[in-house]
Amino acid sequence: MKTLLLMRHAKSSWKDRKLKDRERPLTKRGKKNAHEMGVVLFKNELIPQLILSSSVERSRHTVQEVINACNYQGKILFLDKLFMAEADVVVDALKLLPDEAERVLVVGHNPGLDSMIILLTRQIEFLPAAGLANISLPINSWKDLSKDSRGELIQLWRPKDLD
Repeated sequence: MKTLLLMRHAKSSWKDRKLKDRERPLTKRGKKNAHEMGVVLFKNELIPQLILSSSVERSRHTVQEVINACNYQGKILFLDKLFMAEADVVVDALKLLPDEAERVLVVGHNPGLDSMIILLTRQIEFLPAAGLANISLPINSWKDLSKDSRGELIQLWRPKDLD
């Protein structure tokens, strides 16, 4: 069994209109929410063994807040291809992971992450900014992950539910 944690980047700022989309930072609320999700990982003993993240600023900042909150010490792979990636791109990235990683966190964007939840669990759920989904996958090797894999949505945390 593998555990896949999907997290949408936290709330980002549109304040500086000169910044490119890839350069947008987190808002104060976004930083707070990302930190809270790191606490959720820690309290639920879900600290990942590996993190895959989109390489854009808002995703990088989200990862930084999460790892500070849960004391993550492992490897982080920032991948350009995860920026606005659809579900098939995320699946392909996961298939390349080492099997020693039992629990993996992917930090990315919608609509791709919502599509991942639907693809793997057959449940329609909306992942808001800083939302976190815990999916159990009935596979022993990441290379066995496919669009036909049937996982179970164990829990979904939304920032508004933590207040």
